[in-house]
Amino acid sequence: MMEPRIQKVEHFPPEELCARMRHVTLLKRPEILVYRQADVSLKEIPTSDLHPAQRYVLVQELQKVRWLKWALTHFGHDLFRLNGYVKVWLRGADGPMDVLPPVVEESREANGRTVNLINDGMHRLYLAYLEWVTPQVIFVKGVPEDLPYYAFPNPRQWDDIAIVDELPEGYIKKWHRIPDYHSLYRNFNSAFDNVGAPRGRFTRAEPQ
Repeated sequence: MMEPRIQKVEHFPPEELCARMRHVTLLKRPEILVYRQADVSLKEIPTSDLHPAQRYVLVQELQKVRWLKWALTHFGHDLFRLNGYVKVWLRGADGPMDVLPPVVEESREANGRTVNLINDGMHRLYLAYLEWVTPQVIFVKGVPEDLPYYAFPNPRQWDDIAIVDELPEGYIKKWHRIPDYHSLYRNFNSAFDNVGAPRGRFTRAEPQ
């Protein structure tokens, strides 16, 4: 079995979330505030209107996110509707970590179509897809055209997502836009604490 390891949760309102998002930098170019002039808001978007870039989900990570969802309910928070973000303290951790809603960017593609591209939170949004939930996301509109998300949206959306235990060697995780795609990475830890930390830290495996 697995049991939650969360000791304390502190909630922060949408206004602070959106303000902090405007301070997110690029990983390789910390002088660039990628969302500074963008329209940042909380929005509920059906999963049918979201386009993943990632072509897979890992079974273990999907299960960990589900345990995180269950654990947060004990503190009165819904992972799919955080209405802001939460700071979480775990037993044995050096410091807190921030849990944000998934990040979705409006992305205009070469054929002229505009799609809602999943930037961060793939496993949470796949869980929402499995559970027939309309999730609340951080919706970013007006990202500079020269700073797009580093990979293309999957044309087949959820129908092309593989659920795997591990990735085989040479597996194509995403279809990158440019050779130096790392130069387009968004660094959410520039504005928040320990975002993207391994979800395994939220739960602990116990002997059967």
